[in-house]
Amino acid sequence: MDRDINNLRKTWEENVLGKVIRRFPERMSEFRTVSDQIIDRLYTPEEMENIDYLSDIGFPGEWPYTRGVQPTMYRGRLWTMRQYAGFATAEESNKRYRYLLEQGQTGLSVAFDLPTQMGYDSDHSMALGEVGKCGVAISSLSDMEVLFREIPLDKVSTSMTINSTAIILLAMYIAVAEKQGISPEKLTGTIQNDILKEYVARGTYIFPPRESMRLITDIFEYCSKHLPRWNTISISGYHIREAGSTAIQEVAFTLANGITYVQAAMDKGLNVDKFAPRLAFFFNSHNDLFEEVAKFRAARRLWAKLMRDRFKARNPRSWLMRFHTQTAGCSLTAQQPENNIVRVTLQALAAVLGGTQSLHTNSMDEALALPGEKAVRIALRTQHILAHESGVTNTVDPLAGSYFIESLTSKIEKEAMEYIERLDEMGGVLAAIESGYIQREIAEKAYEYQRDVEERKKIIVGVNKYEIDESTTLETMKVDPAIEEKQKTQLGLLKASRDKDMVEHVLKRLEMAARSDENLMPVIIEAVKSYATLGEISDVLRDRFGEYRAMELF
Repeated sequence: MDRDINNLRKTWEENVLGKVIRRFPERMSEFRTVSDQIIDRLYTPEEMENIDYLSDIGFPGEWPYTRGVQPTMYRGRLWTMRQYAGFATAEESNKRYRYLLEQGQTGLSVAFDLPTQMGYDSDHSMALGEVGKCGVAISSLSDMEVLFREIPLDKVSTSMTINSTAIILLAMYIAVAEKQGISPEKLTGTIQNDILKEYVARGTYIFPPRESMRLITDIFEYCSKHLPRWNTISISGYHIREAGSTAIQEVAFTLANGITYVQAAMDKGLNVDKFAPRLAFFFNSHNDLFEEVAKFRAARRLWAKLMRDRFKARNPRSWLMRFHTQTAGCSLTAQQPENNIVRVTLQALAAVLGGTQSLHTNSMDEALALPGEKAVRIALRTQHILAHESGVTNTVDPLAGSYFIESLTSKIEKEAMEYIERLDEMGGVLAAIESGYIQREIAEKAYEYQRDVEERKKIIVGVNKYEIDESTTLETMKVDPAIEEKQKTQLGLLKASRDKDMVEHVLKRLEMAARSDENLMPVIIEAVKSYATLGEISDVLRDRFGEYRAMELF
């Protein structure tokens, strides 16, 4: 049969294709994905020769999970619609969360401002001009209480995009739940807690890598005992892709980070099958529809193999890659911003066809400002239309068996694994970060992409082709600068009214714990309950662990 197809293909190329191309040449000599992978003109059963259905594709909800982690996927339950939001004060963000929940959002996703991410209180000199700008300002448990006012934490799943100070924000969340009368074992959600990608792609780190790993494994250990329904980490490829990586690099470096976290937890003495089922992932969904679908399928299959074969996990739940997806912020343009609605729709479609468990759709105005209320509603409605009008939820993994998709899935898996093996040879991710290898690999691909855009080898509609003279009519959201003073005033009142002796005592306890091998989670929970601030707790850890300074890349 394959020999017949091969012969028939040659005949078709000579007698049919050749005649057409001589008269009407193809638009380009080579066609490539967004990530610069060469795409062949035609895919046939020949591409499936080395693919075995049961071992490489399988059934949904079964090994190797290429087709999804649930047998029924969206026929049973839709993905969680989780719009990433946060700005200004806790009070303002609380209003936005309640609005989104009223509009049909099914999970919360919290964006924190830069000072909160970097371990500075709103009244610190380093926070000047940044309070509440790219997320909500949280300096203490008091802010966190306001942030989740009238939101029952046992009914809503919450994702928090926070890394260096993840252990402190999780402690605050636990304390807020306790004040609502909710025990930790009832809490559901995810804390990003992925510090490794900060060193290579995003930059909101505080402590050196090896000290940061201690905080992460402390969270793993604590949550495995006290928060059984909480995802202890969201291993993030999103920011790696936003920094300019290819789809293959996104899979490779994300899974390599995952390997590092799993190994660190096992070195701490944790049983892989106790903590691995609560690991989650976070991916970007870019413009190239088929490449993105194949990327998600390849990542799921490769992670299952790594967990079973490398780490000897025996619980099938440890093999599952459950992931959140966000559409590609880096693809949005300030020019003709309405075009971003189309881009986001394609990206969201790729995420759904790729089997995501939750999804954030970016707003059309995000290249200009924080999302406005109307733009956020359109972004959320994009998910609603995909879910209820498009028909893509009616069958599981509808692109499975496509010669092109299966070939591309296998190619991405193979090349991502080659990267992982290279990192292993270098001594692992920490060594690769310290040498600057991962940073350079991403930077090189980012440069190549930008060069291709400037040379118009890659077309960005409205940017380097189909440009128009326009002035945007979008009403963009602006954060009132006065909120910084308001936040500082409230923080001053808190510091004046709390029990200073109790705060001093618990911070000394934290310092002692940081000098030992004690799990830091319980004492940090104690600290936030005493209304010690995020900055004060971070400063204790800074004094003990030191601060990381990135190497210069040329």
